[in-house]
Amino acid sequence: MPQDNVRVSSAWERVDDHVLKQFRTHSVANLGDALDRLNIADGGIAPIWKGAKAVGTALPVLTVAGDNKAVIAALEHIRPGDILVINAFGYDGRAIVGDNLAQRFAVHGAAGAVIDGFVRDAEIIEQLRVPVFARGLTPAGPFKNGPGTIGEAVAIGGVVVNPGDIVAADGDGVIVIPPHRAEGALRAVEEIVAREAALDAEVEALRDKAAR
Repeated sequence: MPQDNVRVSSAWERVDDHVLKQFRTHSVANLGDALDRLNIADGGIAPIWKGAKAVGTALPVLTVAGDNKAVIAALEHIRPGDILVINAFGYDGRAIVGDNLAQRFAVHGAAGAVIDGFVRDAEIIEQLRVPVFARGLTPAGPFKNGPGTIGEAVAIGGVVVNPGDIVAADGDGVIVIPPHRAEGALRAVEEIVAREAALDAEVEALRDKAAR
């Protein structure tokens, strides 16, 4: 497939895996609180199967609505731990990703995909356990004409995502953490977790008291 109309950015830095491992231990809700409840994609982007979770570094892709030529081209640029972050303009008339592409994401080492658009083959993708987050489902397949971009900033769910940003996604939704805020976010989320544990202990004490 000719790729002359898919623009590819130069290489960018990715955060170390040990940083990603720390983020994997926290929920998107707590991370959102740690980032002052900013950088959270709107609630229209959700997991297409229950229990899907992913943390990785952003590989941004911009497509034409209903077209996935740039997504296919992005396969060559996936590095282990990447999450494809695809701006498909929220278009509901065509699926940008199906089970075959989801499998290829996983084979190339991607941690998952976040798509501001629609997908298909949800049951198969769930069986494959590939974390995919999108606006919804449609059986209609995409065109493959382009144009598009790979490795340039995109917007998904009202949030700007730069190449190499940390992306965390779970059942509550999607958050984007710029690398320069990673250390501060991890410190803040640890405090939030400790505070919530104390509040839970208070509730448990009240429950025990009421049961006497």
